[in-house]
Amino acid sequence: MHILPPAAVTKTAPTRMTGEVWSELIVEPVEDDHRMVVGRVRFAPKSRTAWHSHSRGQFLHVLAGVALMQSRGGEVIEVHAGQTVYTPPGEEHWHGATPDSFMEHLAMIELCDDAANSNTWLELVSDEVYGSSPTRNAVTSAAGS
Repeated sequence: MHILPPAAVTKTAPTRMTGEVWSELIVEPVEDDHRMVVGRVRFAPKSRTAWHSHSRGQFLHVLAGVALMQSRGGEVIEVHAGQTVYTPPGEEHWHGATPDSFMEHLAMIELCDDAANSNTWLELVSDEVYGSSPTRNAVTSAAGS
């Protein structure tokens, strides 16, 4: 067992984000057969990812604030601190902060055999799409259903 060194906080590329977004890689593979990657991502108000997908899906756990999220063709939803969202493999989506508050989440994915093919980044989310009214408290637990 050993303690891993702290990760550097980096500002994300403007080709993948709109606004001010910082990320910190908390977990990355340390053995040849490891696939898990976990990042802490902090969004300033109005900031969001570009449309993107993950070849093995993604879990997002909101740590602070309220997230706005949308799957391509779906409604914008609000996700509150303490809630976790699963996005299936290949589903195009975006996530970000509300217009008036910061948001922080953990992003968890499994890498593909070729790590470069684990994420597919697409076009930036327009202000019109971002500004559409969210569905309040739309994310609920699947437990017991």
